[in-house]
Amino acid sequence: MKKRKLENLPIENRTGKSDVWLVTVTMALVAFGILMVYSAGSYTAERIYGTKFYYVYKQLTGAGLGAAAMFLFSRIDYRILKKLRYVILAVSVILLAIVFLPGVGITNYGARRWINLPFFTIQASEISKFGFIVFAAAYIGSHESKITSFVGILPVVAVGGVICLLIILEPNMSVTICMAALMIVMLFLGGAKIKHLLMIIVPLIIAAVVLILIEPYRFARLMAFIDPWESPLEEGYQLIQSYYGLGAGGLFGIGLFNSRQKYLFLPFSESDFIFSVIGEEFGLFGCAIIMFAYIFIIRRALKIAAGANDRFGSLLCSGIAAIIAIQVMVNIAVVTGSIPPTGLPLPFISSGSSGLIVFMSSIGVLNSVKRSSHKSGELIYAKPSRRFSKKRVKPSERRLSKKRIEKTAV
Repeated sequence: MKKRKLENLPIENRTGKSDVWLVTVTMALVAFGILMVYSAGSYTAERIYGTKFYYVYKQLTGAGLGAAAMFLFSRIDYRILKKLRYVILAVSVILLAIVFLPGVGITNYGARRWINLPFFTIQASEISKFGFIVFAAAYIGSHESKITSFVGILPVVAVGGVICLLIILEPNMSVTICMAALMIVMLFLGGAKIKHLLMIIVPLIIAAVVLILIEPYRFARLMAFIDPWESPLEEGYQLIQSYYGLGAGGLFGIGLFNSRQKYLFLPFSESDFIFSVIGEEFGLFGCAIIMFAYIFIIRRALKIAAGANDRFGSLLCSGIAAIIAIQVMVNIAVVTGSIPPTGLPLPFISSGSSGLIVFMSSIGVLNSVKRSSHKSGELIYAKPSRRFSKKRVKPSERRLSKKRIEKTAV
């Protein structure tokens, strides 16, 4: 009996499932992050706040809210984000501006990056990155023909420029660089021409050089990156301590909770430099597993982007994959001394509830796109019978069939 081909369902009737592996690996990273935040920050937390679980409580709160947000966004139709793109963008810009209001913005280490709320604080720049992704994906997806012209990409450049300006005024050069890189990637994925991208990249590089030269501490960091042992107790201190931590870990590490650098030797060991503590306690092997986990998440995001049923969904998923990739590469490059030191947390792992909630929400958005298109977008065919698959069609029969088709068309 000949098996027939199953017909594919219309897009409107597609009901795909969530990406279980994507959620599993994400939650595994979050759980591992909570463990490492305790390991890397318990000593500092006890000295400053009187309890070694201070950072863990914040991370657990962020993980709980992030899990709820991830579930909520996975159940909401992602196309709602396109309708609300201007609202999301406005909220992102307003939050960045509120940081500068006296009594609202919190200043730490000479920078105003946090908004003080009754029970917790939020970092506006974390939200602005994803607000920009939603706007850029919606604009590029709706103006495909305009993106090939320089005038067509100006709205995206203008919005990205405003966000970068507000972030650099905090000041926060690391997130500014991250945002600029994200903007370039989104335009490239959207189909912008290379010559137009170069007209943006060159001024950005010049601006970055100027910002480094006009601020003595940034120039000092650059010099410390070139030779950290020139100032081992000042600008080069943090990078040298990171080297010590990674070097002590060897291949398999010195064991969980056994880090020595967390005892006030390595500043920000629970946040920006937590990867160094991971390398110290779990060695090169442990670091490789973490990097493979990130590669897996990025690959799944790009796979979902390829299966999206509209351009907005594809660009949205690609933007999420891009921001995760950019932030992971920058963080690991800083910790290993591959680029000048700058403060940027490691997604899903570093201490910081704002970033954790937003990144977990983005995983929910990926699942929303997949549920709408990925599973049902696949064509399903039944296995053909051997008897029919081996049958050959004679040339005369092919010519006869062609004549019948032409006659029917007439």
